Amino acid sequence: MPEIRNYTMNFGPQHPAAHGVLRLVLELDGEVIERADPHIGLLHRATEKLAENKPFNQSVPYMDRLDYVSMMCNEHAYVMAIERMLGIEPPIRAKYIRVMFDEITRILNHLMWLGAHALDIGAMTVFLYAFREREDLMDCYEAVSGARMHAAYYRPGGVYRDLPDVMAPYEVSKWHNPKEVDRLNAHRRGSLLDFIEAFTERFPAYVDEYETLLTENRIWKQRTVGIGVVTPERALQLGFSGVLLRGSGIEWDLRKKQPYEVYDRLDFDIPVGVNGDCYDRYLVRIEEMRQSNHIIKQCIDWLRKNPGPVMVDDNKVTSPRRETMKGDMESLIHHFKLFTEGYSVPAGEVYSAVEHPKGEFGIYLVSDGSNKPYRLKIRAPGFPHLAAMDELSKGHMLADVVAIIGTIDIVFGEIDR
Repeated sequence: MPEIRNYTMNFGPQHPAAHGVLRLVLELDGEVIERADPHIGLLHRATEKLAENKPFNQSVPYMDRLDYVSMMCNEHAYVMAIERMLGIEPPIRAKYIRVMFDEITRILNHLMWLGAHALDIGAMTVFLYAFREREDLMDCYEAVSGARMHAAYYRPGGVYRDLPDVMAPYEVSKWHNPKEVDRLNAHRRGSLLDFIEAFTERFPAYVDEYETLLTENRIWKQRTVGIGVVTPERALQLGFSGVLLRGSGIEWDLRKKQPYEVYDRLDFDIPVGVNGDCYDRYLVRIEEMRQSNHIIKQCIDWLRKNPGPVMVDDNKVTSPRRETMKGDMESLIHHFKLFTEGYSVPAGEVYSAVEHPKGEFGIYLVSDGSNKPYRLKIRAPGFPHLAAMDELSKGHMLADVVAIIGTIDIVFGEIDR
């Protein structure tokens, strides 16, 4: 009589920063998964409750920390919710800047996903290539906000400041060859727009490099084709959004279906998959990077031709200019009161969502008329994706769990809020 080999196994963490954050309890028949039960915990940071105890404007930096790979997109949903409650409209230039940085953030996210996913499956080189490109885009974050990751650049009413006219160059040190520093500074002699434009010219060739390494790679296809298949009907029932929904063949993208900011003025396509497996989701993300690059180019062209304000001229939500504060005590007091007490938002409720790199990121905001949210609820795209882990991995081999977790592209800051 054959030996029955059933196991219950703790799987995880597979990520060096995820200790205790995700534990998959797997029930196995040999190496075949019969059940996958995700346990999340040890991260819960009470983000929504903390936001209910802070003035509206003080929670903007907290949004960056929800998904620390898609920082400005998180901010975007939150500031749009506040703007709708206040009934204010940011200047058109601020809208184009927001869209440009949303797409820079999408590329940043997908580069991180691609490098980490490839590394999980066993491809090292792609990880190094992806982080090479991420460095340039992180410099764009730093140029506008002073921070590489947690930017707090979007503000209710616009953005913190206009795009800088100069890019900070690398400086020669005892560890650097001067010729290497000159090469690194080749694209830093102009404005931030010049720097981003130079990146958009180089980036398609970089994406070609990733595809050369992976798209027709026999091992990559063996690890991803036919793995974690989700039908279009089931993807909708499970509450999928973003790449996981489009990878199953459903052409749903909030930038097209429910346009916000200036997406309705821009030309881009929505890539969709056919089979709903890990490989199709990889192809969709690769094409999304190309489309984001195309959107950024259009924003650069518009921003070059159209100078203007980047913040509403409304003292209720805007701090006085620094020159004014230096000579006027009343303006200085207004500045301090704005950042310590915030502003009251009319009573009501609103739901604001953006097409986040991981799916639909939404903010449900309820105001009772005070300077703090009465209720803040975050619709995190990763939560329903992780909840489907059992269905995605049932019947697959143990090694496929790694590929399935990778294709979901989860960050626990938003899942275990």
